[in-house]
Amino acid sequence: MSLFHPDASAFTDLMSSTKTVIITGGSSGIGLATATLLSQLNPKHNLVLIDLKGPPSTFKHDCSRLLVHTCNITSWKYQRAGFEAAYAKFGRIDAVFVNAGIAEYQDQFFTDHLDADGKLKEPDRRVLNIDMDAASDTTKLAIHYLRKNKEGGQITMTASLAGYLASAGAPLYSAAKHGIVGLMRALKQECAKVNIAVSVVAPAITVTPIISSGNRETGKSPEQYAKEMAIQGVPINKVDSVALAVCWLFNEGKAANGAGIFIQGDKFVDLERGLAKTREQWMSKEMLDLFRGGRKAPLFVRLDSEFPSKPRL
Repeated sequence: MSLFHPDASAFTDLMSSTKTVIITGGSSGIGLATATLLSQLNPKHNLVLIDLKGPPSTFKHDCSRLLVHTCNITSWKYQRAGFEAAYAKFGRIDAVFVNAGIAEYQDQFFTDHLDADGKLKEPDRRVLNIDMDAASDTTKLAIHYLRKNKEGGQITMTASLAGYLASAGAPLYSAAKHGIVGLMRALKQECAKVNIAVSVVAPAITVTPIISSGNRETGKSPEQYAKEMAIQGVPINKVDSVALAVCWLFNEGKAANGAGIFIQGDKFVDLERGLAKTREQWMSKEMLDLFRGGRKAPLFVRLDSEFPSKPRL
């Protein structure tokens, strides 16, 4: 695997063609930075921001080309309404950034709380509900609308370094982000058949509200928190770096399918391509050969009936 650095001046497709892009969690952090970069690349892009609240007044984009849909994305009904409104207003959807998420919320495994009956209280599921379930819903909606385009479109999902190397202090967040990586891997082949490129960005610690929200008791701002971690040697991303990776993936079109861009210390590498090239090292040759020998097996009836001539992993 080798490092690379996306160059926004080379994003010719995003600069020359008008696209309708939906961004969940688009009013702050990585989502807002991505919307800002898209607006700078081409002010004619139609931007749809789905979030609990609207963007700050500092975000400037042509009102006729901006749709802000405020809702709780854990509601299928309300998130679906956002996609419906986008399609009604702009007539098509070209790319979706599945980005909304929250940090680990309290300790759900080693701190016990009792309910009114004195029994172990049900865990708080908001991290999985938002970071995995709602993200899966967004992806479902994205595929539904992108399939309406003959040329398909792009889906990029926000995973995390924790989606590749789990964080011991954030088990549910890590599980959800592993789920996002797994969702992309499981969808990439079928998405390619309908001209949809699906990929992930996997940022390490980035200066956004999420890095301090997991440590609410400190009362520190994201900038303060990041500065203290940087002093300890932790590599920190600027939010613009993650936005750059997202726009690079969108600009790549079909070539981005299956990519997993890891961003750490504002540096970039495609982990998925690297892992694919080194399978024999981490699976062993014998296990890899056994795996490849079963590729043509008719494992899933639906897929075999729809695509009988194309084997799957």
